[in-house]
Amino acid sequence: MSERTTGGLTEKGRATRQRIVEATALRILDAGVDGTSLDDVRAATLTSKSQLFHYFPGGKAELVRAVAQWEGEQLLAAQEPHLSDLSTWESWEAWRQGLEAYYLGLGRWACPIGSLTAQMAATDAETAAFLRTAWTTWRTRLAAGVRRMQATGSIDPAADPDRLATSVLAAIQGGLLLSQPERASWPLEAALDTAWATLHTPATAGTPTRS
Repeated sequence: MSERTTGGLTEKGRATRQRIVEATALRILDAGVDGTSLDDVRAATLTSKSQLFHYFPGGKAELVRAVAQWEGEQLLAAQEPHLSDLSTWESWEAWRQGLEAYYLGLGRWACPIGSLTAQMAATDAETAAFLRTAWTTWRTRLAAGVRRMQATGSIDPAADPDRLATSVLAAIQGGLLLSQPERASWPLEAALDTAWATLHTPATAGTPTRS
């Protein structure tokens, strides 16, 4: 019996393609997009040039876009089930601890989609579109959590959920950037402490609202 084919690839082919994407993601996290060549990917995955272009006919650009899409999916999945809850302060704290553990587990204080955005958003519109989807989905889920908290009176109803969610994302990315040279978590923790204080602050005392 021949191997089942879906979407133009066999199961084995999809597994090989995914292995290439994951190996490239690790290389990019270490060396950046410019520091990652197709020869590096071939050496890391033990694939031939023809095999690499079979899965990624568009070459490096297509491969980087696949990495951007996968990294976004991985980041969101790593935050579950807490990201889909965020209905109590306990669930927000559990989400925060899980997110910090995720970044620590990467072996360095860097956000894969944050790093890709800094490197690619201004130069590759197609890659930027994949990254924008990840950022928008993340912000939307955080904003949904803010709305749940507003419904129970835990967060001021006058606050703008989307702006609060964006401030949390900004704290995460800024905290990670400052954590990188320190090789420690405390800058990220300090940034999130400030974001937490903002979530608890009434709108009349400065909670972000949309004019």
